[in-house]
Amino acid sequence: MTSNDRQTALRIGRRAAAALFFINGFVVGSWAPQIPSFVSRLGISEFTLGLLIFCFGIGALFAMTLAGQLIAHWGSRQTLRLFALPVVIMLPMIAQTSNIWIAAIVLTLFGGVIGGMDVAMNASVVAIEKQLGRAIMSSSHGFWSLGGFVGGGLGGIAIQAFGPLNHAVIVAVLAAIGVALAYAYIAEDTVQPLRESRYRFTLPNQSTIYIIGAMALLSMSAEGSVLNWSALYLQKELLADTATAGFAFAGFSGAMALTRFGGDSIRNRFGAVATFRLSGIAAAVGMLAVGLSPWPWLAIAAFAFCGIGLANLAPILFSTAGNQPGLNAGVSLSVLTTMGHSGILLAPSLIGFVGGLVGLAPVYIAVAILLGVVSLLSGKTAAADAASC
Repeated sequence: MTSNDRQTALRIGRRAAAALFFINGFVVGSWAPQIPSFVSRLGISEFTLGLLIFCFGIGALFAMTLAGQLIAHWGSRQTLRLFALPVVIMLPMIAQTSNIWIAAIVLTLFGGVIGGMDVAMNASVVAIEKQLGRAIMSSSHGFWSLGGFVGGGLGGIAIQAFGPLNHAVIVAVLAAIGVALAYAYIAEDTVQPLRESRYRFTLPNQSTIYIIGAMALLSMSAEGSVLNWSALYLQKELLADTATAGFAFAGFSGAMALTRFGGDSIRNRFGAVATFRLSGIAAAVGMLAVGLSPWPWLAIAAFAFCGIGLANLAPILFSTAGNQPGLNAGVSLSVLTTMGHSGILLAPSLIGFVGGLVGLAPVYIAVAILLGVVSLLSGKTAAADAASC
């Protein structure tokens, strides 16, 4: 393959990766406005919903570990193809579930498919970055947020107009078209996959990576609180209708997407530490406004402002982990990914438990305080700037 052919393949591979990030975010975003009807159909409380979301998180974490093993042996391309196919049918399966035990199984599978695809997508982007010689991670995550914006924004309107099941079928058809277009063009890996049957993984003994992982956990917990609880919060506590409730996650994702597309330029100008500190403060202020808001549209605007703040936290933390002195980048990133995604996938279930007792407004205020703590630790992200040196 000539140099021009390789560059062309990489450009197409980047578009395929962007499309798959968008599809993953679109399906997850479409799940958010489905949650109120899901709760109503099953006749469950916030506490029980929290348990079901916990099943989603357990499935995702298991699949993330499995995906890492599959990537080591098969490569990111084949692993991504494996997880991208079943994501198409997940939402229709959920939308017609009326039994709580079946719902637990389906949500576990849903979490597994989303989580495994997430790891494989990020590994694919890393492979593309190495071949391009420049970063594209922030913009890739921007496409995920854009997908969430479209899914959340149109989801509430579609559910109100056509019903939950028809909405889920529409999402499945659109996701299937996107996967079909991207499937053949997923980028090749930069290194040969391992063929050995044994694989040994050792946790690092450097405390800094676990502090960074805890920062990721808290940051991504905030994202999970918006994904899984924003629509229900607007409906139950701020008395919004279904269509309006869907705009909470849509506004959050849309603002996050726009900020992420410019995230690399912002960080290059102001540095990782300053960008992280200001972003954390903005996220905390936005989340505090959510918890104190008496009106749905003010809460939606606050969710969007929080999205602006949260947008660059995870990408900076990924760069920080990958550039930790004295640590293998792959090991550091695996620790960060596991801890961070534990936040976005498992913390929402805890929010359900607490929210069922005291309401969701106090929970969002507590999340704002935790984001303030994260911003105080911004000095730990200095290593992220090593990526641009």
